[in-house]
Amino acid sequence: MPDFFDRVREPGACLLGTWAKLDSLETLEMLAWAGFDFIVADAEHAPHTFESLYRTIVVAQGLGMVALVRLPDATGADAQRVLDSGADGVLVPRIRSADHARQAMDPLIFSPRGTRGMGITSRAGRWGQRTIPDYVKAGDERVLRVVQLEDPDALEGADAILDIDGVNAAFVGMGDLSLVSGRPPSDPKNEALVDGLLASCMKRGIPCGTAVGDAAAAKRSQARGFSFVMVSNDASIFGRAATELVKGIKS
Repeated sequence: MPDFFDRVREPGACLLGTWAKLDSLETLEMLAWAGFDFIVADAEHAPHTFESLYRTIVVAQGLGMVALVRLPDATGADAQRVLDSGADGVLVPRIRSADHARQAMDPLIFSPRGTRGMGITSRAGRWGQRTIPDYVKAGDERVLRVVQLEDPDALEGADAILDIDGVNAAFVGMGDLSLVSGRPPSDPKNEALVDGLLASCMKRGIPCGTAVGDAAAAKRSQARGFSFVMVSNDASIFGRAATELVKGIKS
């Protein structure tokens, strides 16, 4: 969606998305009809192949949703093909420090600032129909490069991470933060870390996102100042609906 990059930066904006874990075009269509602003194809915690990621990107965009991809890891090995497939942005998991963020950004930015190579004949280059300056400008300036901060040390060092060239959005992973810290998300120490990240993002005009399980939590996240929120995922939405249906009949 052409205006997503700007919309997610508007004061008070909170765009609604969900994780796409299934290789299902029908599910994507229903998510679009439901009114989701974006999806994040999850290559870290779901069995997507590159081909299924490609289909998810193309179909989601064709249905009017923004298509982001969570990369499998922070090495950047798959970043070139994902971006040249036309993804609107990527989430890079488990960023731990400013140096780690710098390494992760490198393959996401065109040379000479980074190491992303020229792929003008890819989908992102409209199969060679886009001019090289437009292709490079869009890749550097209109792609979300989201660092996922998921442990206490990363959140404590958020200011240095957010100042790395190329970082233009952040995401806090509440589940891993709780796992690594040994404290529930509601623990005051974790709450303070998240509030610190939100403040750092707001100071820089950088959107900050998170993931939650239900509508009530999404509303709380919006009120807290998050710019984009992923609610549940396609597999869980179906699974819960099916479970409730069967329980309602059998009870």
